[in-house]
Amino acid sequence: MKKRVFGKRLAVLLGCFVFVCGGLQAQNTFAKGDQVINLGIGLGTYSGKGYVITVPPIVGSFEYGIKDHLFDDKSSLGIGGYIGYMGDKLDVAAFQWKFNHLFIGARGALHYQLINKLDTYAGLMLGYEVVSANSHEGFSSPIGSGFSWALYAGGRYYFTDKFGVFAEVGYGVAALQLGVAFKL
Repeated sequence: MKKRVFGKRLAVLLGCFVFVCGGLQAQNTFAKGDQVINLGIGLGTYSGKGYVITVPPIVGSFEYGIKDHLFDDKSSLGIGGYIGYMGDKLDVAAFQWKFNHLFIGARGALHYQLINKLDTYAGLMLGYEVVSANSHEGFSSPIGSGFSWALYAGGRYYFTDKFGVFAEVGYGVAALQLGVAFKL
């Protein structure tokens, strides 16, 4: 019985949130000419038996607004770049390998402002990932390097006109990326 009451209350609360947010007049938080830098960390990398993260995923991206009003007054288009780095190692029996992952890419995103201060977007990233490996015996190899692509979605919430936080899902150097956003 308690679960049903909680579920109904949650549904009513979500319904009120959608109603109130839908009634707010959204202002474009990303428009033509805007320049935004995201700096953050990544979560959700490969893990398995023997793998240990030595340098957590560090990500940075830049985006420039190139077009407003794609569909209506709340939509815009941006392009930019992405860079991410992560280090990990694999310890299995008598073998130890250290890996460095560097991902560099170009991105394009469609932005749509749903509520004030929130910039929501989805896009496509094309890039190149450089993966190098070194063994404890001095052997090194550029394994796993190659071209890559990813779909991503995210949002930036702005506390001021120039500063906010961001979250993205999709894959660059990690499946989830969180951090700060600076509008130049």
